[in-house]
Amino acid sequence: MATLNQVRHDHANMARLLHVLLLRHESLEQGERPDFHLIREVVDYILDYMNAFVKPLERLYSEHQMARKFKAGEAGQQLAEDYQALRERLDLLSENIDMILLDAVVPMDRFADDLKAYLDAHLAYLRAEREQLFPFFREQLTEEEQKRLLDMLPDGAQANLARLKEDYPQLYEEFKAAPSPFA
Repeated sequence: MATLNQVRHDHANMARLLHVLLLRHESLEQGERPDFHLIREVVDYILDYMNAFVKPLERLYSEHQMARKFKAGEAGQQLAEDYQALRERLDLLSENIDMILLDAVVPMDRFADDLKAYLDAHLAYLRAEREQLFPFFREQLTEEEQKRLLDMLPDGAQANLARLKEDYPQLYEEFKAAPSPFA
């Protein structure tokens, strides 16, 4: 079962993975060719986590009166719109990586711009979650409701991270060296 600390830890891990992608973006900006297989793995990890995280939230929004009000409110609407835009950017990035790995011609400056736009959007979304969504959970949900939500959240994030560590030790070293957003 997930705990609030695990959710916070998962959030910090996501920020660190985004930092690793930011380093890849910087290498692209300097004209270097990054390891696109590694980028593919990170993007797949993020896609899997986002898919698993959103389903419980949607269930909460449909079942809980206060959550429906939050989602219908200005902050909730903005988060939903930001999530949709983020997901579209991530899907575009994923498609571009597939094309690159298939040796299709993808202009690296366009890929670098798409990667940077995605990173900026995801970091802003993480900040909005920390500042709006997580406080809502603490303030508006009972302990029992929080427990039910946490029970629905993905608990395989650590296992997926361990797989990345085994497959890409360099990635893991960069991940561990990345600054924590909660420091």
